[in-house]
Amino acid sequence: MKLIDIGFDPWFEAHADAIVHENQGIARVTAVDRNSYRVMNELREIPAELAGKFYFHVESSSELPCVGDWVTVQYHNHDTSAIIHGVFPRRTFLRRKRAGAEVDYQMIAANIDIAFVVQSCRIDFNLPRMDRYLVMAADGHVEPIIILAKTDLVPHDELQQKLAAIRQAGITAGVIALSNVTGSGFDEFRQVLRPGRTYCLLGSSGVGKTTLINRLIGRNALDTKAVSGTGEGTHTTARRQLIVLDKGMMLIDTPGMRELGLLGASDGVSKGFEDILELSAACRYADCSHTRESGCAVVNAITNGELSQERYSSYMKLKKESEYHEMSYLDKRRKDRAFGRFIKTAKKDMKK
Repeated sequence: MKLIDIGFDPWFEAHADAIVHENQGIARVTAVDRNSYRVMNELREIPAELAGKFYFHVESSSELPCVGDWVTVQYHNHDTSAIIHGVFPRRTFLRRKRAGAEVDYQMIAANIDIAFVVQSCRIDFNLPRMDRYLVMAADGHVEPIIILAKTDLVPHDELQQKLAAIRQAGITAGVIALSNVTGSGFDEFRQVLRPGRTYCLLGSSGVGKTTLINRLIGRNALDTKAVSGTGEGTHTTARRQLIVLDKGMMLIDTPGMRELGLLGASDGVSKGFEDILELSAACRYADCSHTRESGCAVVNAITNGELSQERYSSYMKLKKESEYHEMSYLDKRRKDRAFGRFIKTAKKDMKK
């Protein structure tokens, strides 16, 4: 196996001279569990840890390696373990605001070609949450494809209504409806996958992400749990991990996310709501807030029925949330830098 077989294409190769130093190799992060890592090279997957110097110079947790990252490493113990010294630039990424009150990024995965946004046709189907995942993908320049899973749990007419609701909401991403039980739609899903490309499964707990991977592998390589009384699954995946399939495709399984906050994703919001972006081009004012201004094409579209109130509300909510957290984040970074300068000055004074 060569590095190109697990995604190290010319884009990453062009950055190698500036990043890889003498006696260092290149590997890809396949799993992260707190402060321990697993990386894959041309030969095998091995455990890894961060070099102390690298960790000391990191200013934000988002700069730490995440699943899918390419890293520079030094090998030890007869090449059975590694020390991570640096991270390659990320071509694409998936990130969210950290859960809870902390205002910082949490990296989900990096260098993804396609993100599969998985929702169950039954209890989990939720258009506003779907919007959040699509904005996350757009923010990181990742192509999204929606998977409506567990189609065997709903009548055909209800499935068609859900498919129609997605299009009526202005969502233009590709959609695949499938069932892990009957196999319906699975061939369509498999045709999307290509050797050397990396895919990520996103969605709530129990929607069938891990079962989908097991079906691709052809055996129960990953643990799953029995469905609940409603027919829905229960949470299984505990960490993000990259799995290389026999035919050279790579899939990243992720735990279900209860919180999906947005931070600094204004461009992602615009790309995720292209229908509203197109309407805004006809607004009278270039800086139109799409609220009370006269001549607002977006507000007019709601009035004449071209744009639904639900779609507009989702857009405004995500836009405001992203901008609010971004202001808090920038203020936090300014304080962190000021504190860092204070510490450096104090250390210099102590040496005098």
